[in-house]
Amino acid sequence: MPFPSKPLERDRPWVMRTYAGHSSPAESNALYRRNLAKGQTGLSVAFDLPTQTGYDPDDELAVGEVGKVGVPVTHIGDMRALFDGIPLDEMNTSMTINATAMWLLALYQAVAIEQAEGTGADPDEVLRGLAGTTQNDIIKEYLSRGTYVFPPAPSMRLITDMVAYTVTAMPKWNPINICSYHLQEAGATPEQEIAYAISTAIAVLDSVRDSGQVPQEKFGEVVARISFFVNAGVRFVEEMCKMRAFTQLWDELTKERYGVEDPKHRRFRYGVQVNSWA
Repeated sequence: MPFPSKPLERDRPWVMRTYAGHSSPAESNALYRRNLAKGQTGLSVAFDLPTQTGYDPDDELAVGEVGKVGVPVTHIGDMRALFDGIPLDEMNTSMTINATAMWLLALYQAVAIEQAEGTGADPDEVLRGLAGTTQNDIIKEYLSRGTYVFPPAPSMRLITDMVAYTVTAMPKWNPINICSYHLQEAGATPEQEIAYAISTAIAVLDSVRDSGQVPQEKFGEVVARISFFVNAGVRFVEEMCKMRAFTQLWDELTKERYGVEDPKHRRFRYGVQVNSWA
């Protein structure tokens, strides 16, 4: 095969970010700024367990867990400190947060608006330009992880409202990252991982559709913002087959069940992490 006559156009570089957060918002902010200065191009925020489950750091049930597996963020002052000196309109931020995702995203938005007002930028335009992801998968919290706060029905209502809101107000934001990763960590086979993850996606998309908050002509934009967090275990061939099946099933499901005609809206968008138990 002959070489092309001119160099191929390069794709946009991947966002490079490190999952990080610890001890306090100020210490985490210092870590983020050091990493960004070294060439990191995005942020991935780890929150501590009290934040994930809705407890204040001074609650007796939070004793011993504050700042241990992530950063504690309980009010807007914490969020300001966490992103001090980091322009959010230029950032791509992933937040690993589920049961309290709506509140953490609201705090993130509030800080972004404050930053916009300080520079004279249009706050609405800043919100529309915010890029990033909230994990926001409450179903896997019941199936495999356990940091849920509310019963299933109210939890699904929060996720539904958040997905519907972001499609209009924050069109570059990924409002949910459906997590098949945790299922395999909890003992699922690759086949079961696909089955439960697709079922979760159907539950969320059906809920958004049936809520009536998004017109049918815009539903493709909802589907286009759904992303997945996939496990990669040691069963090499089986894992390759899993991903081929995952992408094909997603394409068929979104076209046939939800009537999404644009192939770009039906793309299977995912991140992958290697299996820890294996």
